[in-house]
Amino acid sequence: MSVPSSGFSILLVTADAELQAQFTSTCKNAVVTVARDTASLPKDLLKRPFDIVVLESPPGQEHSQPALPAQIDPSHTLVIMGSRAALKRAPVLMYMMSQQPAQKANGHDLSLEDYLDQKMGDFVKGMHNGAAKNLHPMLISAVERPLISSALRETQGNQIQAAELLGLNRNTLRKKITDLHIPLKRGRIKSTRTA
Repeated sequence: MSVPSSGFSILLVTADAELQAQFTSTCKNAVVTVARDTASLPKDLLKRPFDIVVLESPPGQEHSQPALPAQIDPSHTLVIMGSRAALKRAPVLMYMMSQQPAQKANGHDLSLEDYLDQKMGDFVKGMHNGAAKNLHPMLISAVERPLISSALRETQGNQIQAAELLGLNRNTLRKKITDLHIPLKRGRIKSTRTA
């Protein structure tokens, strides 16, 4: 199985040679750049835009998230972080995400729930065949990040309005923004000063 791609660029940060080989073979049509750790990344490399950044948690620190290089903008890049074991399932996830959009049902667009049910069903089936575990936190994180980013864009970065839109407490939203490494960009109001 290989991930269909037209110009995908992936940055893979892991010291595991087996994981590097798995990504390189699975993502044949993508440009895969591999680094052992974020400290060894050349500064000019980080100036290039990446579609996907995959970061391995340091061994023994699987419960903490690795530091995302400051040059990577998570609002424009899919960021996948996790333990070595979790990242071994990432190419399957990427493959499932790259499949064609859902078909129309009876000539009408599918509802969001129907679309998600179809896509999640395919994803869960693929992950089950790969003997995956812990799908719930992986999927919640994958859905929650773009949902919060979209709400922040819609409210021009106003966290109080975004929290209200999402039905979250503002402090809960702030914690999720920090935990999910979502960049904050407030919409600037242009003021005109008259002398």
